[in-house]
Amino acid sequence: MSHAVNQPVNHAEIHAAMKGAATVLRLPLRHARWTGSSGAAAGRGSGSSLEFQDHRHYSPGDDPRHINWQAYARTGTATVKLWREEVSPRIDLVLDHSPSMELGDGKGRRTWELTYFAIESALHSGGQLRIIRLARGAAPEEIDLDRALAHAWPAPRGAATTSAPLLADELRRVRFRSGSLRLLVSDLLDPSPPHRATAMLAAGGGRAIVLVPTARVESDPDWTGNVEFEDCEAGTRRLQAVDEALLARYRAAYRRHFTAWRESCVRHGIGMARIADVGTFLEAVRVEAIPAGVLETD
Repeated sequence: MSHAVNQPVNHAEIHAAMKGAATVLRLPLRHARWTGSSGAAAGRGSGSSLEFQDHRHYSPGDDPRHINWQAYARTGTATVKLWREEVSPRIDLVLDHSPSMELGDGKGRRTWELTYFAIESALHSGGQLRIIRLARGAAPEEIDLDRALAHAWPAPRGAATTSAPLLADELRRVRFRSGSLRLLVSDLLDPSPPHRATAMLAAGGGRAIVLVPTARVESDPDWTGNVEFEDCEAGTRRLQAVDEALLARYRAAYRRHFTAWRESCVRHGIGMARIADVGTFLEAVRVEAIPAGVLETD
C-alpha cells in the first residue's frame, strides 16, 4: 500500500533510550547453559568457579586437589568435586533490515529499538556478540560492533533481484556458532514455510529467540475501495479494489501465518514475541515478550 515517506531515524536518541531499557529488561540467558570463554553465565562443563555443582568418581588424570578427602576417609571411595564453569554466552544477533521492516514511522522506530536493545542487552550480559545482517540476495554480512554503536551502519550490499530471497534461505547462509543464542529481529513477512527457518535457528545445539516488530496497518488494516498497493521489497505497485470479503480473507491469512510461526517455534523450543508499533517500547514488550519469558525484568 502506498504510504508517506518515513521521517529520518534518530539513531542516537533511540540508542540512548534502549540503553536505559537494557537496565530494566534482559535476555533470558540464565535459563540455559552456554559454551564460550570466561564470563558470568552457567557453562556446560566443570571449571574453577566457587559454586559447587556435583560429585563424580575419581579417574586417573583428575586433579588431586579436587578429591573430596573427607568423603574418601568415610567411604574409601575417591570422588572429585565439580564446580560450575563460568562462561560468557555467545549471542548471534541476526537482523532482517529488509524494506518491510521500516514500513511506516512506527514500525521503523520499533525495528531500530529492537536492534539497539538487543545489542545493549547482549553487552550488558557480558556476552560475546556478533551482529549479522541479512543482505537480500548477497551473503549475510557481519556488522562491526563499533560501527553499530557509533550508528555508522554500512549501506546494505544486497544483490539486485526481482524478488526478495526467502528468509529460510538467508538463514541457511548464516554461520551460527555452536551453542549460541540466535536472536532474530524480523517481521517474518516471508512466504517460505516457517519450519524451514526455525530449523536453521535451532541447528547446532543453539537456542533462539525471535523478536517481531509489527505494524497496526498490517495486522488490522482498514483498506476500502481502490487501494494502491506497493511491494516494498520489489518496488512494484498495483491498484486493487478492496471490499469486506477481501479484507476478511487478508486478516484470516495474516492470523494463519503467525499461528504457523508460533507452532513451529514451539516445536523447536524457540521463544517468539510480537512487538507492536503502538505505545512506548516498554509498554509494547509487556504485551507478549515479558509474559512469554522472551524478555525478563530485573
